[in-house]
Amino acid sequence: MLASLKSSDALLDADALARHAHALVVLPKLAKLAELDGLPLADRLRATLKRRRMHPDDLARTPVTVHTEHGGLCAYVMVDRNKPRFEQLATLRRAIDALLDEQPTQLAIGVFGDEALRAALAREAVYVAWVNGVPLPARKKKDERHALESIRLYGHAAADDLDAVAAIARANVLARELTVLPPNELTPASYRKRLRAMAREMSWRIEEYDLKYLKQQGAGAFVAVAQGSAEADAAIVHLSYRPKGAALSVALVGKGICFDTGGHQLKSAKYMAGMHEDMNGSAVALAILHALTEQEFPLRVDVWLALAQNHIGPAAYKPGDIVQAIDGTTIEIVHTDAEGRLVLADTLALAARGDDGRPPNLIVDFATLTGSMIYSLGNRYAGVFASDDVLGNLAVQSGRASGERVALFPMDEDYDKALESKVADVKQCTLEGEADHILAARLLKRFAGDAPWLHVDLSSANCAGGLGAVASDVTGFGVAWGVELLSRWMAEKPVSALRLGRRKR
Repeated sequence: MLASLKSSDALLDADALARHAHALVVLPKLAKLAELDGLPLADRLRATLKRRRMHPDDLARTPVTVHTEHGGLCAYVMVDRNKPRFEQLATLRRAIDALLDEQPTQLAIGVFGDEALRAALAREAVYVAWVNGVPLPARKKKDERHALESIRLYGHAAADDLDAVAAIARANVLARELTVLPPNELTPASYRKRLRAMAREMSWRIEEYDLKYLKQQGAGAFVAVAQGSAEADAAIVHLSYRPKGAALSVALVGKGICFDTGGHQLKSAKYMAGMHEDMNGSAVALAILHALTEQEFPLRVDVWLALAQNHIGPAAYKPGDIVQAIDGTTIEIVHTDAEGRLVLADTLALAARGDDGRPPNLIVDFATLTGSMIYSLGNRYAGVFASDDVLGNLAVQSGRASGERVALFPMDEDYDKALESKVADVKQCTLEGEADHILAARLLKRFAGDAPWLHVDLSSANCAGGLGAVASDVTGFGVAWGVELLSRWMAEKPVSALRLGRRKR
């Protein structure tokens, strides 16, 4: 639960802010020590800066804290609006971390500058406080944290723009809460139970395509991965959001492998650790739907979640198997640890068919898919692949605007040469490992139909020490990016998408 927010549009009362036990002062770019006059505890801040041989503008890189007369803590940070948003959010997070480390239940935030600047700084600071003020599920008593219960905002009134900020913050927390759950708590069965409850709460339509149904429909790629589990609880879950009057539609597809052993080609202990997080793509897709619903976003949204586990057992699929996807494509199995692209193949094919006889105007899939993307980018960017250059550029721009950075990768047709099979329509992957992230994208594109399509390989789903606005290792990356992307895509009303929708009806 996010902290409640109270605010005032009055100019900041320095004395009132200084009386709070935990306070954050957010400043625009300053040039001189004299400009610190009028700030809470200005004399103490000035003395601290002099002692540390810092200039005021150093606060844009290194936040500073001072103790109040009553034993409280006040943090000062400067936000340079000329810097990339990622850097602005990261700087705010460092300042707020110092306060949240003391596990306060209440936090005061004061923003300075002209009216427009105060509004912008308030949105950024409150978002960072919200996403980090909710403790993630923990099973170790020493790691249990108090939730931030209330925020008092000075210098800006809480308006509709902060309602949108709250929706994205709640969604990010949702994605992280699901991702950190241990694999014995979040199985496909328990995940589906949670989704049913959420669907009732959010008024979504829900359909669950279980293994029996998927076998009947010929979804052999998904079934191959799921058949190694002792429990027949795997399913493709379809959630639908239908606002009145929405003309455009998007399908969000998420990989939900609740645990990945690697199958017959078993992972080593080092690489199996943390594989309960292999369902992060599904959590991101679900969280975006949650944020869009809260914002009453005027877009038809279908979310398709591929929920399964990749286990080893007598019935587990094997290298050399040939499986047939739901669209009739035959796939030669090369490596059982490349299961994500198989469950996504059938799920994408279903998503591409659309709902109510209408294919989506855009498909976006999310997956912690390949180790080669992590080798390529590390954990601070995610990789994206796009069906056209315009969509790819929109993805990159959305990353810059949201503070969740993505890098665009090539996926030219001649990469398909590596996936040619002598015994099936296509290989699942190669054993060489070269450009596996690109080959995986080329394989997935076969199942995305004719709709504009984006594939997001979530190499930044887990980043030690946090990333951007988020302090936890599990980042919830993709939620803010997805909302930003769809907002920009809707604003542009792409002609190609509208034309596609008319042709397929």
